[in-house]
Amino acid sequence: MNWKRWTKAASVRAIKTAGQSFGAAVVATGVASAWEINWPVIAGIVVLSTLLSLATSIAGLPEIAEEKEEAK
Repeated sequence: MNWKRWTKAASVRAIKTAGQSFGAAVVATGVASAWEINWPVIAGIVVLSTLLSLATSIAGLPEIAEEKEEAK
């Protein structure tokens, strides 16, 4: 496996996951003001989901598998 390609694909996936979990967590709080949001909890949710995304990427990335098939 090409380490540089894997790192790029895993990073892109982790950043997308972080953004999605941030948006979902903020909306799920249901507060009207940014001052009322519990930011440490939101940060914890984002960090955990990002780490889980990277851990999942270790098992395999479909993007890398598709590149291998196209190269054949």
